[in-house]
Amino acid sequence: MTDAVFTVVRAGPHVTYQNGGRPGMLRFGVPASGAMDRLALAAANLAVGNPAGATVIEISAGGLVLDCVAGEVGFAVAGGGFAVTSGKEQFGSWSVARIAAGMRLTIRPGPWGSWTCLAFAGTVDAPTWLGSKSTHGPSGLGGGKLTTGAKVRVTGTRVPSESLSTIPCPVFARPRHEVRVVLGPQERFFDEETIHAFLGQAFVLTDSYDRMGVRLAGPSLKPAAVLDMPSEPILRGSVQVAGDGVASVLMADHGTTGGYPKIATILDEDLDGFARLRSRNRVGFRAVTPEEAISIRRSGDAARRAYLAGVAARGIALFGQ
Repeated sequence: MTDAVFTVVRAGPHVTYQNGGRPGMLRFGVPASGAMDRLALAAANLAVGNPAGATVIEISAGGLVLDCVAGEVGFAVAGGGFAVTSGKEQFGSWSVARIAAGMRLTIRPGPWGSWTCLAFAGTVDAPTWLGSKSTHGPSGLGGGKLTTGAKVRVTGTRVPSESLSTIPCPVFARPRHEVRVVLGPQERFFDEETIHAFLGQAFVLTDSYDRMGVRLAGPSLKPAAVLDMPSEPILRGSVQVAGDGVASVLMADHGTTGGYPKIATILDEDLDGFARLRSRNRVGFRAVTPEEAISIRRSGDAARRAYLAGVAARGIALFGQ
């Protein structure tokens, strides 16, 4: 095993090191961060024989270009419908391949998806902050953002037994143009007509979209009560409404507290699918009861575990672990 070294030729905005996140720190005012598409993170890692939550490079629709300047290593790209070029080979995301010194790796947006994960078969050398290499986008703390001219080093590298293979892309890895929500916890701030508009009309994701969240364009959801609620903890997936009636969905790098009412909370089961939507995509919201949400999560977990077990088995076969 040797090291592989890359030079960043070009990195789009929001291209960062991410892993399974920094859970359990919200009470200290530290966001969890982690991958925007958590299924893609797990699939890319398991496909190269890594632990599911290992550190990857998360790539936005701005794309990434790397030159391999030393060593050889296997890699996987999972998440979205991105286009990949490694040396002279061209293929899509949901693939495993190898790259060696003198080759260029280019990952750019394809027909769908906002984020994809690049996992190397080895350990990515990146700074750790509070026990995790996940990058908090607004501050840059953690592994950090990738910038032109920076070096990426992978230690303990492994190469696959095949030059190119695919990772199955299941139906539940696609974008969700309708997401399920549980109303609240502050639906009391909105009248019945506004709740009906929220659930009955489509919204569009705007260009105000980053790892903290995305603003939505659509019907006004202006609160019908005085906004006198104190700041309280907020979670990924909260649909938060400002005083002007504009809704935002909070994502991986959201703040830890907020004083605006949350009209609803997206089911965790649907959050990765929501994150796969691009700016200007349409989305609708459908309410379910808390009891239904629990049942949905249980069935979704079973399907996800079975899928990832198959990806892991294939990764072990490719990398001989």
